[in-house]
Amino acid sequence: MTKHLFLALCLTAGFATGASAQGFYGPPPAQEPANERPAALKDVRIDQKLNERLPLDAAFTDADGNDVTLGQYFGTGRPVVLALVYFECPMLCTQVLNGLTGALETMSLNAGSDFDVIALSFDPRETSKLAKAKKIAYMGRYGRPGTEHGWHFLTGSDDQIRRVTDAVGFRYTFDESIGQFAHGALITVLTPDARVSRYLYGIDYGGRDLRFALVEASDGHVGTPVDRALLYCYHWDPTTGRYGFVVMNLLRGAGILTLLGFGTFIVVSLRRERRAARAEAKS
Repeated sequence: MTKHLFLALCLTAGFATGASAQGFYGPPPAQEPANERPAALKDVRIDQKLNERLPLDAAFTDADGNDVTLGQYFGTGRPVVLALVYFECPMLCTQVLNGLTGALETMSLNAGSDFDVIALSFDPRETSKLAKAKKIAYMGRYGRPGTEHGWHFLTGSDDQIRRVTDAVGFRYTFDESIGQFAHGALITVLTPDARVSRYLYGIDYGGRDLRFALVEASDGHVGTPVDRALLYCYHWDPTTGRYGFVVMNLLRGAGILTLLGFGTFIVVSLRRERRAARAEAKS
């Protein structure tokens, strides 16, 4: 496992590493505090910025070499899945994109009609040629013809990239010793007006969680009535980064249905009694 992957997984899993080895001769080296992060990870973290709006005028280059702005991918009424990666990442970013594509494959919702995907490279050295190669690879894996216009692989300058990463709260750093970036692993679900709605952490994104996040980000405009009903029973848990079943909501719903049923029974019974009383009076 490469040093890059190890450092990134330390951040994502939420544990710290410290020096523990000691030499055969002489006193042991100074120990780092147990809660001290490795130097390469000191500036690497995710600062949740829910409801923060991304800069729509941020300028990038798409996979075909065209100049674009971030705003071109919003205002369509569709939510957007943002993956902050870099295309020559030796391991972790590929796992992020693999996990995202795998989750999308399980869903009946389609890129380009129900939502959009933006894979933005945070390495300013990368080019549209690399973006094109990545897009071809993942479109082949996604395997849904006609959805190409819903996937966007972007590159850009450092200042424009950081406008987006700062808005999302994605903190990363470049490790000069290995020539790679140290960063976390996540995808971000954005509303149709480019506001941060949900963070999904790690490299394995459940299809149910991603679907719920898209339905929620779209304010119910994406998905089915069943999805919207299920969101009443499943609640986002920020501590786990997943949607969990909420028993109380189910009990409240059952209670409301019981009351409605009881009320309906009373109304029907009263009407029957009145009709019977009028029939007796006439006879």
